[in-house]
Amino acid sequence: MEAIGQFVPLILIFGIMYFLLIRPQQKKVKDHQAMVKALRRGDQVVTQGGLIGKVAKVKDDGEVEVEIAEGVKVRVVQSTIASVVSKTEPAK
Repeated sequence: MEAIGQFVPLILIFGIMYFLLIRPQQKKVKDHQAMVKALRRGDQVVTQGGLIGKVAKVKDDGEVEVEIAEGVKVRVVQSTIASVVSKTEPAK
């Protein structure tokens, strides 16, 4: 019975760490994946490298073509999009 009592604080610490660290991180990852899936042409995005540009083309192979200046397009891996600054309205 004494051995179980010694593991209670360890179990409590793990439970607290799960709710304070692991669970919010999993939610953040899920939200980021949803944002990346919702990317479409015309969205203004910021990459993790700090580049700001408009999405010119969304490719199927996990890449996005981003126009960072007029006539200057770069290929960017979708998962490196940090945030979407402004969304475009869906086509009617």
